[in-house]
Amino acid sequence: MSLSQRLTSINHAAKAPDPSVAAPASLLGGTLKRRKDALSDGSRRLKIKVHNRLFETIDVSKLETLEPGVMSGKVTSAITDILNEEGRLLTDTDRTRLVDEIKNELLGLGPLEPLLRDDDVSDILVNGPNQVYVEKFGKLHQADAAFQDDQHLMLIIDRIVSRVGRRVDEASPMVDARLPDGSRINAIIPPLALDGPSLSIRRFGKRRYDIADLVQKDSITWEVVEFLLAVVRARLNVIVAGGTGSGKTTMLNCLSAFVPTDERIVTIEDSAELSLQQPHVVRLETRPSNLEGKGEITQRDLVRNCLRMRPDRIIVGEVRGVEVLDMLQAMSTGHDGSIATIHANSTRECLGRLEMMMLLSGVSIPQRAMRQQIASAVNMIVHVSRLSDGSRKVMKISEITGMEGDMIMMQDLYEFFRGEASTDGRIAGQLRSTGVRSHYAPRLEIAGFKKSQNLSKAPAR
Repeated sequence: MSLSQRLTSINHAAKAPDPSVAAPASLLGGTLKRRKDALSDGSRRLKIKVHNRLFETIDVSKLETLEPGVMSGKVTSAITDILNEEGRLLTDTDRTRLVDEIKNELLGLGPLEPLLRDDDVSDILVNGPNQVYVEKFGKLHQADAAFQDDQHLMLIIDRIVSRVGRRVDEASPMVDARLPDGSRINAIIPPLALDGPSLSIRRFGKRRYDIADLVQKDSITWEVVEFLLAVVRARLNVIVAGGTGSGKTTMLNCLSAFVPTDERIVTIEDSAELSLQQPHVVRLETRPSNLEGKGEITQRDLVRNCLRMRPDRIIVGEVRGVEVLDMLQAMSTGHDGSIATIHANSTRECLGRLEMMMLLSGVSIPQRAMRQQIASAVNMIVHVSRLSDGSRKVMKISEITGMEGDMIMMQDLYEFFRGEASTDGRIAGQLRSTGVRSHYAPRLEIAGFKKSQNLSKAPAR
């Protein structure tokens, strides 16, 4: 969407309602209570005047050829000059706020821009125009942000999805997209969303957490880090299991850092989130269908294709469908040392999820054959979870030891044992060994793992 089109859309969306038509007091009261900084009619009209005069003040065609920083400076200067003429009675605070809001509407994502600039915000959840929530440090809070109405929110959603060649309308009311910084976007609009357009943004910080950060946050211990380092070096196949927002991708990133730099890694993701530091990495991402419903490339297509790319390791960002069959076959036929994540609430439930996805693939496989495939392909399962205090921790590490009858045999090696909650609500506890000797102990010892009960420093990588 060009700047000229944005100005036109903004002017149309920002038109003040007819003051002669009064809204019910109950509705107005609820809205104004949720949005303390709602613009008055006078301020709204002033914004429309500024939008209209921007057409006359700036040459949009030339402006779009400038660097983003230069463009932002020229737009700020133009808005300030117009406000000096149109809004002489504005206070410095109101003037600064209006400049920021108008510039964000024209160049950015409107009310969401301040939230996107906050590095502590991990999720932005818009439940209609007047209700915006953010997640900070694992906890949800209502943000001091709002849209003018449903049309204003739709304008921002359209701007996001148009950047990636997608559309959202009544014919296609759900859409996934990605911001330039890698943040994942999901939007759903009426008639599916009953209370107005809904927008969810999963953000990824500029700074990626490494394993030392997880130790510092008490998500894991150095002894377990040393164990996982050996697991990756010993080329055992690992699945990271957990719920939404539990830290699966962060853990996957940390584990991938243990892969030797002389190996070829192929990553497969729905939305690119991984940030591997190795020099030999090939990143693959799925592609949705176009407006005609054609051209879709699924994770299964990418898994099959990557087998022809001579990978040493295959890393699947999230296993969620029929690609599980090809991934398990790859793990058990020479591509050992692979890593993937899956939605599951425990290590044992992870096995059930894998089995269910194999059934959904439509391939007729006996239950015992499916379980044998899982048991031969997967070696370790790392379960991570977000606890009630907002902290994210490794809850359990289990290994698959084989089959006994029709059952997959599993044993727990490390487990988080809860203690009493502290006075500030923080969950206390310790991740420690269960005392069980690993089935893969010989391979782990060759990879350098020597179990220590009092390891207090980072292992050598």
